[in-house]
Amino acid sequence: MSKTTKWILWAVILAILLIYPKLFGIYFTNVFVIFAIYALFAVSFNLLLGYTGLLSFGHAMYFGAGGYGTALALTHIEGLPLMAALLIGFLSAVVLSLIICPIVVRVSGAAFAMLHLAFAQLMYVLALKLRGITGGEDGIGGFPIPPFTIPGVVSIDMADPLKFYYFAIAVLGVSLWILWFFTKTPFGQIMVGIRENAKRVDYMGFKVPQSKAVIYVFAGGFAGVAGSIYAMFQDLISADGALHIGNSFAPILITMVGGVGSFFGPICGAAIFGIIDELTTRYTERVELVMGLILIVVILYFPMGFTGLLAFIRGKWSGRHSVKRATEDNS
Repeated sequence: MSKTTKWILWAVILAILLIYPKLFGIYFTNVFVIFAIYALFAVSFNLLLGYTGLLSFGHAMYFGAGGYGTALALTHIEGLPLMAALLIGFLSAVVLSLIICPIVVRVSGAAFAMLHLAFAQLMYVLALKLRGITGGEDGIGGFPIPPFTIPGVVSIDMADPLKFYYFAIAVLGVSLWILWFFTKTPFGQIMVGIRENAKRVDYMGFKVPQSKAVIYVFAGGFAGVAGSIYAMFQDLISADGALHIGNSFAPILITMVGGVGSFFGPICGAAIFGIIDELTTRYTERVELVMGLILIVVILYFPMGFTGLLAFIRGKWSGRHSVKRATEDNS
């Protein structure tokens, strides 16, 4: 697309986001916020799997760390500003990733995946057992959501679902843009190089474990942002809601269906799963069964996911038009 077309497209998307609550009402507005949260969660995971070739079975521990960090801060620190609570959630996930990354960045493949499964289950059990801190199975809820305040300029009440929608979409949108920009930097090429051939990247003079650590902390931190927004949106964070193994597999399924390695693949995957979840819950409670069947179909017939299918169709369409144009020129 030309630069003008891209600007027009982004302007249309921004306009739709602004008028979305007016068009679809509060219920589907809340559904859209959940979609946006899991889109950021899945995109942060895709930095590891799609761009660096690292499969994690425990990415939910950073989602949970962000949620618990924000919830605990809002519960125990009176008068804490909204952005400070969000920053605490982000830093909670970053600190956890800094603790774990020296262990995991030196391995890859099955070892990397299983280590994360073990760490995630450890975090889940700790959240259940440390009832005095985490609330155990009940989690932490009912904490105050402070207004968004710019001193001397504006104070916006976040108890209003419509206003929280605009705040959440702004934070999640900026976070997605930062991750997208990160993939377009020279370091983004190092990520892809590690995925394709880590030894060659090392021969070129880039320290592979240290590079993995930077990517790892970046991915963990923005998973924490998603968890922080989730906690404030639900006004609740619990072990089963944030740290359960199902939440670790959610970004894997979303990324596989949307398209591994494509930045916008997890966003498409989150939208697909959101639509399927909304439709299937009207007729059956076996949503996981439907999701599993869809994943089987995708793996068997569309291994590159939804974005890969679109690219294939576009390639076929372009090739057909090229042949048709060449035939017309020859005649």
